[in-house]
Amino acid sequence: MERCSNKQKTSIQTLVFCFFIFLWGIVTQAETSLPVSDRIRLAEVFRIAKKFQDKVWENWSRAPFAVLLVTPQREYLLRHPGPSDDFGLPIYDSILTAGIYSRPPHFPPNLLATFPAVKGVPTIVVGQPENVSKSSAEWVLTLLHEHFHQLQMSLPNYFAAVESLGLSGGDQTGRWMLDYPFPYDSVAVNEAFADLGRLLSEMLKAKKGEISQKLKTYLEARGRFQNLLGANDYKYFSFQIWQEGVARYTELRMSKLLANHYQPSERFRMLLDFTTFKSVADSLENEILSTLPELSLTKQRRVAFYYFGAAEAMLLDKVAPGWQKKYFKFKFSLDKHFSSL
Repeated sequence: MERCSNKQKTSIQTLVFCFFIFLWGIVTQAETSLPVSDRIRLAEVFRIAKKFQDKVWENWSRAPFAVLLVTPQREYLLRHPGPSDDFGLPIYDSILTAGIYSRPPHFPPNLLATFPAVKGVPTIVVGQPENVSKSSAEWVLTLLHEHFHQLQMSLPNYFAAVESLGLSGGDQTGRWMLDYPFPYDSVAVNEAFADLGRLLSEMLKAKKGEISQKLKTYLEARGRFQNLLGANDYKYFSFQIWQEGVARYTELRMSKLLANHYQPSERFRMLLDFTTFKSVADSLENEILSTLPELSLTKQRRVAFYYFGAAEAMLLDKVAPGWQKKYFKFKFSLDKHFSSL
């Protein structure tokens, strides 16, 4: 077979290079059907994360930040390291300065969760603000809440450690985290949990000279609540406090940081439903604090753990500054943070 000369090889390489540039040009010039408002919100999320995430949690920027935005017509995937084949070629977006993959919808448009949704990578699967009943600012902070779950899930052996809790009952879908048969309707458990909520509320309002005695009373009540639960029920409670409660606390911390130190982009401020991050921060903090004295497992079910866990993290800020440095070491429970007090 006749070999190509160096000159011919160079010409072939040039042609191949030009072909790929031409092909990329076709892809990047294609129109994306993702609404501009959604692209603006996503860009704001990524902009905020880049600037602030490592100020809230050490090494948060090392966590994956794959997002699957679900609309009634299509699903749009961003920042995923290796999408599945059903997503096809990406379309470059000038607002996000990144490629967007898309496919027909697989998930309901009102979903809001983080799980290994695409090729085993922890992915935020989220509907548009109007489909998850949130304003743009609330939606942005909710995505940062979910991004914190990606940090939790990026811990070494996270999924194996969760399985080792022995709470799944053989369920491999993760539904047990939502459907675990916790004794929400037990009168004794409800009364003890309600007492804890009231005491926790008092702790957060306590003056410096009152903290020591009130903390002792609170921890004694916490111990009584634990004694009412079976071993697995208490593990489930602790897991939810550690995972969902601290994620809600992170959402609050980020909202306060943005309220004081962040200027939203002009595009974001022009959105029709724009509200300030300060208004969201104030609303979220008020919701947590006003809910504590009225906590009800019977009425709120698992959602009660979000408020309670966020409030316990706020309490740790008050009585154990710097507790965050050991948060990932003491997986699935806040108990060791309190036992060291």
